[in-house]
Amino acid sequence: MSETISIKSQDDCTASFATCSIHAGVSPDPTTGAVLTPIFQTTTYRQEGVGQHKGYTYSRSGNPTVSALEKKLRDLEKVEGAVCFSTGMAATTALLLTLLKSGDHIICSDVVYGGTVRLLREVLTKFNLSTTYVDTSNLEAVQSAVTENTKLIFIETPANPTLKLTDIAAVADIAHKNNCLLVVDNTFLTPALQKCFALGADIVLYSTTKYFDGHNATVGGALLTNDSELLAKFDHTRNALGSIQSPFNAWLTLQGIKTLALRLKQHCHNALIVANYLSAHPNIQKVTYPGLPSFPQYELAQQQQLGFGGLLTFEVKGGYDNAVKLMSALKLCALAENLGSVETLVTHPASMTHGPIPIAQREAAGISDGLIRLSVGLEDPNDIINDLAQALSTCEG
Repeated sequence: MSETISIKSQDDCTASFATCSIHAGVSPDPTTGAVLTPIFQTTTYRQEGVGQHKGYTYSRSGNPTVSALEKKLRDLEKVEGAVCFSTGMAATTALLLTLLKSGDHIICSDVVYGGTVRLLREVLTKFNLSTTYVDTSNLEAVQSAVTENTKLIFIETPANPTLKLTDIAAVADIAHKNNCLLVVDNTFLTPALQKCFALGADIVLYSTTKYFDGHNATVGGALLTNDSELLAKFDHTRNALGSIQSPFNAWLTLQGIKTLALRLKQHCHNALIVANYLSAHPNIQKVTYPGLPSFPQYELAQQQQLGFGGLLTFEVKGGYDNAVKLMSALKLCALAENLGSVETLVTHPASMTHGPIPIAQREAAGISDGLIRLSVGLEDPNDIINDLAQALSTCEG
């Protein structure tokens, strides 16, 4: 039975997710009838008189192309609104500067993107903000970490790069009982595969660089919430910092999102095939993928996710030395610091994405020197496997 489709304008998309991915936030240009949203590559906007403008005054403060992307993200999440930023880290910075003041305390997942840890450890500590890194899959540990000045619980699930999951609904309950806000970094799954607001999140953070764009073409970030006052505050902070997303990057992301539902379906399909192959390989010590029954939180993955995602991690027998051999021997899979693209990318977290994290903290979080993160792309999975096979042959013995 098909869903009822109702698309009246860019401000009204109540269709299925796949349909909204294409139509939400955009409508034909009223001047030319152009199907694609124009790129408003302008610094300023002519005003009819003092205080008389058409909603835009200066592109640091707002831009119609960026607004179209924000409306699309809003409709995909089914929330009050979104605010888009120049990068994912710009979004994280604005989030923390907006919500926190000197003396406040943050609870953060022990496994998160290395740039988030660098911001918290090396920048925000100067302003007397303290952070406790907690295994947020352990609910007792989360509750025990709450103090009188805790204002925010920040989680990534699945976590980067170990893919450890956090029960969003359960942590939301802890946060709200303690008058804290829950922020979920949902970059790995997007609203196509994980509905964080339905599970109790107050704010959702994205690096739109990853699956939303999907083509290694842009950098960007976004904050989404149902709280109109928070949206206004995020917008105010963005304007003060000058960290709005560029019109061209917003336009490219708008095009990427049109295939988001299809791409993620295929990413999940390919990742499971590759994960099963690696699990059976004699040179592989460990494979971590939420879609494998061997995954420690397999039941939670089935419960709170709509799919298992396109990311997996693995360790080669022989540790770091063989990991380096494998990554150096790959031909189709590119060694690069990104994920979520149509191309398969391999990353060495310890030296790349999570290099900023102190060694002891990194190892305690399960990010060993031999860990390899694989963002499975949209190539024929047999070609990905063949590339992994020839690279793994260099690790024998």
